[in-house]
Amino acid sequence: MKYLIAGLGNTSREYWGTRHNIGFRIVNAVAEEVGAVFAEKRYGAIAFVRIKNAELILLKPNTFMNLSGNAVRYWLQRENIPIENLLIVVDDIALPFGLLRLKPKGSHAGHNGLHHIQDILATENYARLRFGIGNDFSPGRQSDYVLSHFTPEELIKMPEKIKQAVEIVKSFCLAGVDITMNIYN
Repeated sequence: MKYLIAGLGNTSREYWGTRHNIGFRIVNAVAEEVGAVFAEKRYGAIAFVRIKNAELILLKPNTFMNLSGNAVRYWLQRENIPIENLLIVVDDIALPFGLLRLKPKGSHAGHNGLHHIQDILATENYARLRFGIGNDFSPGRQSDYVLSHFTPEELIKMPEKIKQAVEIVKSFCLAGVDITMNIYN
């Protein structure tokens, strides 16, 4: 079985390590665990990974965040992957830092990357792994907050949270969304 695991983020070096790039950080960790290397391809950086009987295509779109749907659609079609084998890894300000939630579908909840994916795929019926980044910002400062770096306290907890996210990604591919939600949510 093939799976597309798309971590959302912004490609410019200035955004590395920001809250909005947690999707990139998580797919990087999946690749690192198995020794895979990303290569620049059409619409993003791609790594091909095998975990047991699952073939994972890890994607870090090189489009702007609000155009992520173009990369997701391209790789779903190119690799002939059904939408039920798509997992989007994304930051979520509605969740406290480090809280992980897997959902089989749902609204974009104001996230520009998810909004574009939903528009391009014409459905909200795709799985997403939401990584809580908290919401400690003043009114009107959401954009600044999501593009800010994690605090030193958060960075101390980050390896444990990333490891858990990697386990959720693997379980999604090997056991399915329902079993994985029962284990980790």
